[in-house]
Amino acid sequence: MGYNFSMQYIIDGHNLIPHLRGMSLTDLEDEQALIDLLIPFLRAKKSRAMVFFDKAAVGMAGQRNFGLVKAFFVHSSSSADAAIADYVRQLGGAGRNHTLVSSDRMVQASARAHHLTILTSQAFAEKLESFWQEEPVQAPREVTISEQEIKEWEELFSQYGGTPPDGMSP
Repeated sequence: MGYNFSMQYIIDGHNLIPHLRGMSLTDLEDEQALIDLLIPFLRAKKSRAMVFFDKAAVGMAGQRNFGLVKAFFVHSSSSADAAIADYVRQLGGAGRNHTLVSSDRMVQASARAHHLTILTSQAFAEKLESFWQEEPVQAPREVTISEQEIKEWEELFSQYGGTPPDGMSP
């Protein structure tokens, strides 16, 4: 029996991140944080997402699969906007089954021309925020360590007398 996905999102990742509370484009792991935030939302909504990030680090350009999220890290010689426009063109008539998440007017125009539903980054960020407020678990970026876990880690580290085990010295 196949999994019936109700929505396919195409997300302009770096356009969305600044709209999410607690996230910033200056964070070293901003792309992974966004992916981690999206996965439970997509699972609950029976959806999938293609997330495009531009300015990929040297050697990091390409596609990676994170289950319900496919991430496209676009080479620095191009842009996520251009990659999204190319992807949308390739969808053809299937574009009607997709929703673009971006506040960039040029990206929206290319998607609108292919009959995609458009959601601004702010509107999608509000959807995510609402989802996480309703969920009993904390959002991945808000996970805390309990006092018991801290004690266990301290005990583990104290076994080495404050120095790293052999082979672990700097």
